[in-house]
Amino acid sequence: VGKPKLHYFNGRGRMECILWLLAAAGVEFEEKFIEQPEDLDKLKNDGSLMFQQVPMVEIDGIKLVQTRAILNYVATKYNLYGKDMKERALIDMYSEGVADLGEMILLLPLCPPDQKDAKIAQIKQSTTNRYLPAFEKVLKSHGQDYLVGNKLSKADIHLVELLYLVEELDPSLLANFPLLKGLKARVSNLPAVKKFLQPGSQRKPPMDEKTLEEAKRIFRIK
Repeated sequence: VGKPKLHYFNGRGRMECILWLLAAAGVEFEEKFIEQPEDLDKLKNDGSLMFQQVPMVEIDGIKLVQTRAILNYVATKYNLYGKDMKERALIDMYSEGVADLGEMILLLPLCPPDQKDAKIAQIKQSTTNRYLPAFEKVLKSHGQDYLVGNKLSKADIHLVELLYLVEELDPSLLANFPLLKGLKARVSNLPAVKKFLQPGSQRKPPMDEKTLEEAKRIFRIK
């Protein structure tokens, strides 16, 4: 079977965590960028998008939509999903926490300018008071290299991606979390991830005004 095929627009968004997970698993994938509203219409009309939306990933002969469904499939396939039900439950719980904070950061570019400062303040507050302390505590509680079962899982990869987002927002936010900084360094130095973090990889830059306008045009967002 060929490489997984990722259908999305050429910008950072809901596909990004899927790129991270595939890259960390050492899987080569190809991206089919949606460049016009018509490209999206075509996928909708030929029945490729169950709920009329992307991201969509073609893998092992199936067309998967819904970000978490895709992530869980990839994590299962490449052994990044724990060894039993209990480990999977923890990985899911941690991944959902990451997704909650990640969603706030992801939607920031869509925030009306007059509300942006308040939104950023709220995100910083949640980051340092709620989310990062929770993950720091997990690492501290067992003193192991990774969040679950002392083995790399999707939870570690999602969390490290989030730590990069947090750092882009404000590098000082990680200051009081030495174990998280350690995890970030550890995962970033895994050969497959290190390669993905190099310039010229398929990783997407932060959303700028131009990419945002492009996304709005393609997805017909007013």
